[in-house]
Amino acid sequence: MARQLHQRGATAVEFALVLLLFLTFLLGLIDLSRLIYTWSAAQEVARAGARYAAVCDDTTRGADVRALMQRMLPAITQVSIDWLPSGCSADGCESLRLRVTGLQFQWISPLVGMQALTTMAVPAASIEQTREAMRQDPQSTALCAL
Repeated sequence: MARQLHQRGATAVEFALVLLLFLTFLLGLIDLSRLIYTWSAAQEVARAGARYAAVCDDTTRGADVRALMQRMLPAITQVSIDWLPSGCSADGCESLRLRVTGLQFQWISPLVGMQALTTMAVPAASIEQTREAMRQDPQSTALCAL
């Protein structure tokens, strides 16, 4: 009987400790999944932006490409488009390289003692697309209209 009195409440304390560890692991797993999703979304938006830029054959439409990408993923702030070879005109370019940089990820899990990691830069999304001329009618810009 004396042994039962010393054990009283031990189950609740053990449950609380295990629950704390389980919830920390679960929130960390959810955050990691969100980070991977954000990175994947940035890759897909970069692909769509590069495709739009390549199809529209215009080296001066960087703002239109960024606007299209921001409609798909509003967190995008920095987009760079490099037409290759460098300094080419719209008719002479062979390909383009598009990079999405500066995308920040906000953690939702409580990171005790890790205040520096509350936001994190998502790895840059980069894609290279060859130049195409896919307009159905060379006199029409309907495909490239936002």
